[in-house]
Amino acid sequence: MAFAPDSITLFSLLDKLIVAGLIYGCTLFLKKDAALRLLAVLAVVIAAGYGAELVGLTATASFLHLLLSSAPVIVALIFQSDIKRALFTLGKRQATGDGDSLDLTTTVDELSKGLNELAARQIGALIVIIRQMSLDHLVQVGTEIDAKVTSDLLNSIFLPYSPIHDGAVIIHKDKIISAGCILPLSQNPDIAKRFGTRHRAALGISEQTDALVLVVSEETGKISIVHEGKITYDADPAEIRRLARKAIEGRRAPRVPAPSDH
Repeated sequence: MAFAPDSITLFSLLDKLIVAGLIYGCTLFLKKDAALRLLAVLAVVIAAGYGAELVGLTATASFLHLLLSSAPVIVALIFQSDIKRALFTLGKRQATGDGDSLDLTTTVDELSKGLNELAARQIGALIVIIRQMSLDHLVQVGTEIDAKVTSDLLNSIFLPYSPIHDGAVIIHKDKIISAGCILPLSQNPDIAKRFGTRHRAALGISEQTDALVLVVSEETGKISIVHEGKITYDADPAEIRRLARKAIEGRRAPRVPAPSDH
């Protein structure tokens, strides 16, 4: 009996050392690829907790039960980047699914308003609406915008003193994704000589993709529709809205009839 206090002290010390070892082990675990071994470790914790209770390691058992009760928090910490990514993706899908149809009319209205304002002031403009085919391999330079289509923004971009007014604006869905973009010029020898660089660039991108391109002439203020390598000069406003709506929706539009002077 004389050795009982020493035995209890050594046993308690062993108990505390085990707890310290577990804390250190958990720290190392969190620094490594914990996700792949999480379930196995939780199973070990459960078994070790019951084992500690059976042999009388009170502190160890308490720590393991506390660790187990904190498992949801630990899982959240370990998988926080995956959880954030999943929530972001879900939110983005919901926004896309709910917002496109609601914003479509507003986008077409703002685009049409911007075109008419630019045309009235005879400010040249080149606007490309992505339908289904990517333009990444054709579009050069460009300044990222990533903003809703508004008439004010279009006017600001194409004002003569804007550093990006000479390039093209790229629209995808209801957003202006970039501006000041350089497009490939058409090499078609049959293009009417009165068409300048903007119209040639519009033809160039339309010959290689399914994009719908809208051009405002700074010489005449007329708006042209360019699609599938053909130009409709001084296009009807209603036709512009109809084709723009289809393009923003990502749908293929009917073939634009070739004008007599193309």
